[in-house]
Amino acid sequence: MSHGDFTLPVQYLREIAEQVRALQGDVSLWLLTAGLTLSQLEDPSLEISFETFHKLVSSSLAFTREPALGLLVGQRLQMSMHGALGYAAASSGSIRQALGLFEAFSRLRFSPVAVATEHGPLEVRVLFTETQPLGAIRRPVLEALVMAGKNILDTVTLDECRIGKVTFPFDAPPYAELARQLFGCEVRYRAGWAGFTLPRSVLDVPLRSADPVAFRQAVSICQRELERLGQSTSFSGRVRRLLLERTSGFPTLVVTARLLHETPRTLHRRLVSEGTTFHELLEDVRHTLAVEHLKLSHFSIEEIAYTLGYSDLSNFRRAFKRWEGMTPTEYRSGHLPQPRPPKAR
Repeated sequence: MSHGDFTLPVQYLREIAEQVRALQGDVSLWLLTAGLTLSQLEDPSLEISFETFHKLVSSSLAFTREPALGLLVGQRLQMSMHGALGYAAASSGSIRQALGLFEAFSRLRFSPVAVATEHGPLEVRVLFTETQPLGAIRRPVLEALVMAGKNILDTVTLDECRIGKVTFPFDAPPYAELARQLFGCEVRYRAGWAGFTLPRSVLDVPLRSADPVAFRQAVSICQRELERLGQSTSFSGRVRRLLLERTSGFPTLVVTARLLHETPRTLHRRLVSEGTTFHELLEDVRHTLAVEHLKLSHFSIEEIAYTLGYSDLSNFRRAFKRWEGMTPTEYRSGHLPQPRPPKAR
């Protein structure tokens, strides 16, 4: 599995590192087993292969001597760790809607495992299925993901919905009682699947945290991320993703080339061979983010212009009119959320 085929947000690696540190493991030495350094771990654009991830998980078990490491890391994976997907889930109108999100977009967070649901007469199974064989790290990875799934359910339901049981497709470990306490329910082993069950009756109960506008915005971001993931095998897709991930200050062509381990001339030549240029990609990213900021309505137009690297507000206005055929003010006024009608008394 290549870098482009394997997805794992760097913040998940950081949580593993924090758990290694909490268990008195040497994080620097742990990273070194996979050829990584602490400074690389702080790079938001860090991408690793599945093979590197496999080495890190295997060595983390050896460094900490904690067989229940997967469960402990899973506890750390709270809603805020899951980016736009977590934000969308937190804004969902029902558990059914939240589960549908993870079925559609789970590969954005960890591509070797897919989320699916099976509906029975009385209960629903939420399954975590390997799309890439996990091999020796199967146990800790599945434990971490199922625990993370429980955390998401607890958050979106405000702890008002409890899972029925948890199942795993491997033998019961010595720490099975710890697993039962952490999940707060029965945990079965040697089952034919990994995941947990929910009562079917809770699927469509309205959630108190529902926010339809925020939900649509977050789903739109997830859809764009999924499209970018499909483009990631192209060199231009890698450059575009790097620019999107560094919105606090876009790197220059020279800096981008250095981050991608290319010379500026080679970067330019490779982009031209794919029918684009660095300037065109930067403009496209600015356009995408400008539209997103204007729809969210959190920043002033001056702040948006500054965020996108325009020192002159008039230059931003001219660029936006070229992109959308109207000024930023006109665009925003047409996309502001409409006020909700008053409730009938």
